[in-house]
Amino acid sequence: MTKTITEVPVRVAVGDLAPHINKAMNALDAAARNTRLEAGLLELVRTRASQINGCAYCVDTHTRDAVEGGDDPRRLYALPVWRETPFFTPRERAALALTEAMTRLSQSPVGDDTIALAAEHFTEVELAELIWSITVINAWNMLGATARPWPLS
Repeated sequence: MTKTITEVPVRVAVGDLAPHINKAMNALDAAARNTRLEAGLLELVRTRASQINGCAYCVDTHTRDAVEGGDDPRRLYALPVWRETPFFTPRERAALALTEAMTRLSQSPVGDDTIALAAEHFTEVELAELIWSITVINAWNMLGATARPWPLS
């Protein structure tokens, strides 16, 4: 059986058309990657936010990065149902709960209980870095899902 690949065209090449903003966004992303947080945890967070936001490019990128970083593909397959599986540590669960709450902010505010749970597993600095990291991936997702500025290959 031969698989047919459908090309998804770029909608708006925002990086090329507004390079000064693209440069600033890349600098923000670099700063958000310079944290005390484990790389694998950040890829889980980035992947989960990207799944919720429907950013195909970011889902593809961050699942590949997670696997290349040593994560088990089975965990990535189960990420949409992380609450129902035994595959995630309490620290990862706290990060994923915060990710989902922040990513779904338009549906309800982030509750004190979600922040308290995260604070049980992260230092104050780590929690701040996690919040920034979630903020940045959500910004990338909004850009990617709207403009589709990067082709999937």
